[in-house]
Amino acid sequence: MTTSAIEDLLRELTPQVLGALIRRHGQFEACEDAVQEAVLAASVQWPAEGLPDNPRGWLVTVASRRLIDQLRSDHARRERESATAAEVVPEDVPDTDDTLVLLFLCCHPILTAASQTALTLRAVGGLTTAEIARAFLVPEATMAARISRAKQRIKAAGSSFSLPEGPEREERLRVVLHVLYLIFNEGYTASSGHELHRSDLAREAIRLARMVHAQLPEDGEVTGLLALMLLTDARRQARTTETGDLIPLDEQDRTKWDRGLIDEGTELVKASLAGPALGPYQLQAAIAATHADAATAEETDWPQVHALYLILERIAPNPMVTLNRAIALAEVEGPAAGLALLSTLDGDERMAGHHRLLSVRAHLLEKTGDPAGAYEHYRRAAKSTASLAEQRYLESRASRIKP
Repeated sequence: MTTSAIEDLLRELTPQVLGALIRRHGQFEACEDAVQEAVLAASVQWPAEGLPDNPRGWLVTVASRRLIDQLRSDHARRERESATAAEVVPEDVPDTDDTLVLLFLCCHPILTAASQTALTLRAVGGLTTAEIARAFLVPEATMAARISRAKQRIKAAGSSFSLPEGPEREERLRVVLHVLYLIFNEGYTASSGHELHRSDLAREAIRLARMVHAQLPEDGEVTGLLALMLLTDARRQARTTETGDLIPLDEQDRTKWDRGLIDEGTELVKASLAGPALGPYQLQAAIAATHADAATAEETDWPQVHALYLILERIAPNPMVTLNRAIALAEVEGPAAGLALLSTLDGDERMAGHHRLLSVRAHLLEKTGDPAGAYEHYRRAAKSTASLAEQRYLESRASRIKP
């Protein structure tokens, strides 16, 4: 097995092993440290010595013994047992996969969204603290402190390692899906930095969404979120030039879109819409599928896109939904109609100075024949985003129509 394949296997097994240890021993933070040590040992030993017969059992054994050694502070025993850990597989390693339980725990409502995201990537995603810190462009020490505080807050809350029941489970699942959505969005369109994409984060979000879907295949919103991620990620290769500059949707070379992801995502959309209820991820996935179905930008079914945004706006009101509906409305009824809808967002504090509102208004002003107004808003939008890729794009749009 190649080193890359071993890394993929370890990433898949890490949350399963951590779930097994927490169920057996409790103590989230201590278990997580022990599992990371076991994974590190495996990444060194397995490429050189080959896979053990039961990789999951190997990791549970090593991690359990490291945990016991940590609790007893018996360094001599640690060295002695680590040397023989690969030879023993405990008979009571449970077959159940507690990854979903672990994901629910990492998304505990007592945590902030930033802490939920970091802890999910660390405990469930198997990323190192350094990798997470690099992804979010913060110092490693800052990210380590954030993750440590999250673990301590969960411990202080006295949370049990089990799936919530009833309404609490539904609410927690919504939080889980929101966290995965945040991870994907940060990977697909980075909020800051030189690069537009952080592909490792987008791939990790898709992997985790696939995992949740495998365990909850009948949930329409879970299916919808996975579909949305696949349909959106299918455009990644067409979103930037060779130099990393952004290419907007209507100018992308659609032959570069990943048809395999589009086909898979479209089938998932159909499955998600067959259920009795509609949620925001299902509707967003349906919108993405409508775009994917058009061979050219001109063939986009904009009335369908606008109708879907209208439904989405009713069931999940959000200024970003209204902003996107304004784009669709402009395609259906003209840019003046889109600008009129945008004006309803001017009093929303959440959108004050937001680069997306400024850039969409600039685009619609340009289409109405107001280059001076468009130039001003493109310039303001460029100054309002921390993404250097978006800055370059917005500045290029401004320079093209500079009065």
